[in-house]
Amino acid sequence: MPLHPDIAAFLASLPTPEPGPIDPDVLRAAEHAHLAPVSSRPHVASVEDRTARTPDGDVPVRVYRDGAAGRGILVYLHGGAFFLGSIETHDHVARALAVATGLDVVAVGYRLAPENAFPAGLDDACGVVRWADELDGGPVLAVAGDSSGGTFAAAVAARLHDEGFDRITHQVLLYPSLDLDFDQSRYPSLVENATGYGLEFAGLAPFNAFYLGSGADPADPLVSPTKRADLTGLPAALIVTAQFDPLRDEGEAYGQRLRDAGVDAEVVRMPRANHGFVQNFPHLDESREAIAQVARFVGEAG
Repeated sequence: MPLHPDIAAFLASLPTPEPGPIDPDVLRAAEHAHLAPVSSRPHVASVEDRTARTPDGDVPVRVYRDGAAGRGILVYLHGGAFFLGSIETHDHVARALAVATGLDVVAVGYRLAPENAFPAGLDDACGVVRWADELDGGPVLAVAGDSSGGTFAAAVAARLHDEGFDRITHQVLLYPSLDLDFDQSRYPSLVENATGYGLEFAGLAPFNAFYLGSGADPADPLVSPTKRADLTGLPAALIVTAQFDPLRDEGEAYGQRLRDAGVDAEVVRMPRANHGFVQNFPHLDESREAIAQVARFVGEAG
């Protein structure tokens, strides 16, 4: 199938990027300048800004509830190449997840690169999962993330498993970045979808440079979860990929490796979609279907 026409039209309307180095502050300001009004986002019964107290410090979180209490908790980690994104830029995604799943959703305002060296953001994410488990939310404790948030979700599931914390029942990875070794020959989708679909292969290295420059080593399994040798014992996984995403194949390969290790892992490829479609095009059927897939998945026994 071809790229969705709404996505294609949007990409065609984008101006040519300015040459020169990337300025995180400029891009962050641009993100927040284009936020949709709260009135246009999914309605949720309650939204509360809170502080999660963790061993590594206080972490801002936003808790969404749309169903009955006590069913479970989904900890949501936003994307943004480890230096962009926030609770606010992904507020509509967290709301949609709360409405669809009936779980309490805890969105995490983890520390960003380059101001905060690796593993600051990952430490925050792990700490919030442990904090959320103390909320007595119910039998489900899921961790989910999109793009680089998917990197964190996979790394959190693995790291907490290694620490003996096996309360996580589900991991949800939406078009995740799982291999920060940007060797184009390793995955066909890095070539097939290299240009013209929003996330450019040529942009992967400079965008992730803020994270890697903060001390994150692409060979470290907590940075590139696909580098982990032993995947046995990890939580059940749902990996949603996009047809026109250069990161598509690494996500699908990780799903196969999880299955080979005996983990209940499902991979769903969304046709006509590109990287970031759930955040950037929430009105599309493909985005609604991805959220529905998450709801179905976490509704199953972990």
